[in-house]
Amino acid sequence: MAHETAVDPGRGLTSEEAAERLARYGPNELRCAEAEPAWRRFLRQFADPLIHLLLAAIVISLVAWFAEGAAGLPVDALVIAVIVIANAVLGFVQENKAENAVAALSDMTATHSTVLRDGRLTDVASSQIVPGDILVLSEGDAVGADGRLLTASSLRVQEASLTGESEAVEKSATPLSDEVPLGDRVNMVYKGTAVARGVGRAVVTGTGMDTEMGRIATLLDETQRDPSPLQQEIAKISKMLGLLVVVIAIVVMGAVALVNGVDSLEEGVDILLMGVSLAVAAVPEGLPAILSLVLAIGVQVMARRNAVMKDLHSVETLGSVSVICSDKTGTLTRNEMTLREIVTASGRVRLTGTGYAPEGDVEIDGGDEAAAEARRLLASGVIANNAQLSRGDDGQWGIQGDPTEAAFLVAQHKLEGVAERVGWYERDAEAPFDSDRKLMSVLGHREDQHRVFAKGAPDVLLGKCVQEQVGRGQRPLTDERRDELSRTIERLSEQGYRTLGVAWREAEDADRDGFDESAEHDLVWVGVVGIIDPPRDEAATAIAEAHGAGIKTVMITGDHPVTAARIARDLGIIEDGSSQRAVTGRDLDALSDGELTDVVRRTSVYARVSPEHKLRIVDALQADKQIVSMTGDGVNDAPALKSADIGIAMGITGTEVTKEAGEMILGDDNYATIVAAVRQGRVIFDNIKKFIRYLLSSNMGEVATVFLGVVLGSFIGLADPGNPGATVVPLLATQILWINLVTDSGPALAMGVDPEIDDVMHRKPRAHDERIIDGHMWGRIIGTGLVMGLTSLVIYDLTLPGGFLGGLEHLVGTDQQLDVARTTVFTSLVMMQLFNALNSRSDMGSAFHHLFTNKWLWLSILGAAAAQVAVVQVPFLQHAFGTTSLDWIHWAVAVGAGLTVLVYEEIVKAVRRAATRR
Repeated sequence: MAHETAVDPGRGLTSEEAAERLARYGPNELRCAEAEPAWRRFLRQFADPLIHLLLAAIVISLVAWFAEGAAGLPVDALVIAVIVIANAVLGFVQENKAENAVAALSDMTATHSTVLRDGRLTDVASSQIVPGDILVLSEGDAVGADGRLLTASSLRVQEASLTGESEAVEKSATPLSDEVPLGDRVNMVYKGTAVARGVGRAVVTGTGMDTEMGRIATLLDETQRDPSPLQQEIAKISKMLGLLVVVIAIVVMGAVALVNGVDSLEEGVDILLMGVSLAVAAVPEGLPAILSLVLAIGVQVMARRNAVMKDLHSVETLGSVSVICSDKTGTLTRNEMTLREIVTASGRVRLTGTGYAPEGDVEIDGGDEAAAEARRLLASGVIANNAQLSRGDDGQWGIQGDPTEAAFLVAQHKLEGVAERVGWYERDAEAPFDSDRKLMSVLGHREDQHRVFAKGAPDVLLGKCVQEQVGRGQRPLTDERRDELSRTIERLSEQGYRTLGVAWREAEDADRDGFDESAEHDLVWVGVVGIIDPPRDEAATAIAEAHGAGIKTVMITGDHPVTAARIARDLGIIEDGSSQRAVTGRDLDALSDGELTDVVRRTSVYARVSPEHKLRIVDALQADKQIVSMTGDGVNDAPALKSADIGIAMGITGTEVTKEAGEMILGDDNYATIVAAVRQGRVIFDNIKKFIRYLLSSNMGEVATVFLGVVLGSFIGLADPGNPGATVVPLLATQILWINLVTDSGPALAMGVDPEIDDVMHRKPRAHDERIIDGHMWGRIIGTGLVMGLTSLVIYDLTLPGGFLGGLEHLVGTDQQLDVARTTVFTSLVMMQLFNALNSRSDMGSAFHHLFTNKWLWLSILGAAAAQVAVVQVPFLQHAFGTTSLDWIHWAVAVGAGLTVLVYEEIVKAVRRAATRR
C-alpha cells in the first residue's frame, strides 16, 4: 500500500480520490463478530427455564391426549404452544427494537477525525478515513488510523491500549533506518491511541483490519460488561419470585390432589398443568426485554434533545445525580468569544460586534502609540494560534478550533494593519497550550529575523516577562508596574471578562534547536485582552430548576477567580449577598483530602484549576456520599470523567478522548441540556418502577386468586355443582397463561414510555443505594395482589352454590354454573389488571390525574379488553380457553370487580398524600 500514500502534504487527497479509495479499501472499521442470525435469536427466546416448564407442559398434555385415545384435538397442548410462540415473538420483536435503538445511538457517538482534503481541514467520521489521507492531530484527538508522521511538535501519544506502556510516548517525524519493535516506532501513530499533548500531521498508511489494532481485534471481542445494579436487582427479584411461586404451586397442587383425589391421568395432568402455569404466570419473564426496550427508547428521546447516553444502564445513575460539576465556557456561557478590550502600556482599544462575523467598530484611547501596541498584540495572538475562521456557503461565519483563539482572528479584521503584520511571519515550531502551565508559544520568522510569540493566563505570563512594550520600544518591568498591571487584569475580571496576556521576544539560536516551553522566558509584555462570553439565557433557569430538584451546581473554570465569581452570581450559582468566593487551584493544593471534603460541601465555584484538581473535587464529593456528574472537553479531563458517576463530554468542543471517557455526550455543550437529561433520566426511572409495580402486583393477583380459591374455597363451602365434594380450582392453566400474555406486555411497555406524570424535579435525588423495590413498594405490590385475590374469591362466592353470599348461581343452569363462575373470575382478573395499569402510573397521584396523556396505554388497555371479550364470546376460543358466554349481569360484575382495585389504590394514595402534607 506504500504507493497509495503518495500525496501532497499541503493539500491532502481530493474528495474524488478519497471516495475512490473508500470504495476500494472499505470503511476504516474493525471487523465485528459475525451477527447472530435472526432464526437463532428467535430460538434463544425459548431458552428461559420458565419456557422450558411450558414446553414440558405441552409434552405432558400430548402424552395424556394419546393415553386417552387421541380423540379430537389436543386443545390444552395447542393453546399452550400458541401462547409460548406468541411470547417468543413478542420477546424477539422487543429485543430487535432495543438492538436497533442501541445501533442508532452508536452511530451518534462515532468518533471523528480532522483530515486535510482539497487543501482544507475537514472533519470526517473516522470510519471514512482512507490510505493516503493526511491526519491532523492535536491534543485530545483519538488517532483514527495508522499513519507515518510528517510533522510533530511536542507530540506525545498515549499507546497503552497497544503496548501496555502507561507513559505517553514522545513522537518525532524523523524517519527510522531500521526495523524496530512497535513500542519504539516513534515516527508512527496508531489507530485506537490518543494524543496526550502537542500537534502533528501524519499520512495514513493503514485502515480497518490493516491497522495494528486490527491485528489484535479478536482480543477486544472477549470483553464482557458486568450487569448494572438495576439488572442485578431485577435478576434477584425474578429468582426470588420463581422460588416463592414454585413453593406456592406445589402447595396448591398438593391441596387439590389431596382434597379431590386423582382418579385419572387427565385429572393428574390438569393439576400439573395448573401448577406449571401458575409458576410461569407469576414470574414476569418478559421484564428484562421490556426493561431494555424502555431504556433504549428513553435514551433515544434524550439523544434527540442533544444528550447522547453511550450506555443504556447509565440512565439509572443519571436520575440520581445530586451534584452537577460544569465547565463555564460554552456550557454555562454561549461560547461566542468576542474580544472587546485591549489594554496596553499607552492606552486602551475597544472593539464592537459580537460573535464570529469580523465586523465592528474600533475606539482607540491613547493615540497612535496605543494603536501600534494593539496591532502588535493582535498580530502576536494570531501567529500563536491554531484556530481557523471561515465563511460558509450560507454566508455565516464559523470557526474550527478553540473559540478563544478564534476571537483574535475576528479582532484582527477590525483593526487596520494587523493582517499585513501577521503575513510577515511564517511559523516554524510550536509549544502547544498546556493546561498545567496555561500558556502556548510559537517560533516564527520573517526573513532572517526569528521571534517567540506567547499568549496565555495573564498572571502566569506576566511572571515570565522582564520588559513591557511601549510604542515601538521596550522598558523594564518594575515591581510597581507589575502591581499596576495586576490591578488592570483584576478590573477586567470584575467586569466579567476572560483575560489573556500576550508577549514576545527575539529568538536566539538555542530557541530554534528543539523549540519547546523552555523558550518562555525573558519575554516582552505587550498587553492584556478582555474577551467576553455572555451567559446563556437558559442557563440561569436551568440552574434554578436543578436547585429545586435538590441538585447542587458547581462551576469549575480556568478563568480568573473574580471573573468566575461574577459569572456565578449572574447565573444564580452563588446567591446574592453571599460571601462565598471562588476557591482556586492553589487553595486546593494546600488542603488535605479530609479538609477538601469539608470545603466541597460549601463551595460552588472553583477557578484557576487544572484537570488534576477536577479529579480531586470529584473524589471529595463522592466521599461525601454525593452522586456526581462532571463535564469535560480536554484530554486531561478524561480521568475526572471516568471517576465521576456520570462523565459528560462536550460534543462540540470536546476531544475524541473525552467522548470515549464519558457516559454522556452533550450535543450542544449546553448546561440546560444536562438538567433536561437529568429530568428525562428521572422520568425513565419512574417509568421503570411503574411497570415493575404493575407486573409484580398483577402477577401477585394471579397467585393470590388461585391460592386463596383453592385453600379458602373449601373452607367457606364453595362447591362444584357437578362434583360436590371436589375443590373448585378458580382458573384453568390456559386461562392463567392468557392473562399473562394479554395484560403483561402491552400495558407494561406503554407505561415504559409514559410522559411525566408527577413533577420529578420537585423532589430530592434518589440515593444511589436505594433499591428500586423498597419495603413500601413491596407492601403496595402485596396489598394490590391480595385485593385481587380476595375480590376473585368474593366473585366465586357470588356465582357458585355454597359459601356466604351466593345469589348469581341461580341465573344459569346447574351444568353451567362452574363454567360461568370461572369465566367471570377469569374476566374480572383481567379487568382488575387493566385498571391496575392506570393505578401504577403514579406512586402518590390519583389515577385520574393526566388520565388521557398516554395514548399507547389506552390502546393497549382497549386492545386487551377486546381480546378478552373475544375469548369469552367467540365459540372456538371458548373451547380453547375453557370459557363460556356471559350475560350483562356477569359482565357488570367483572367490570365492577376491576374497579375495586382502582378504589383501593385511590384510598391508599389519598392517605399517603395526607401523611406527606402533615
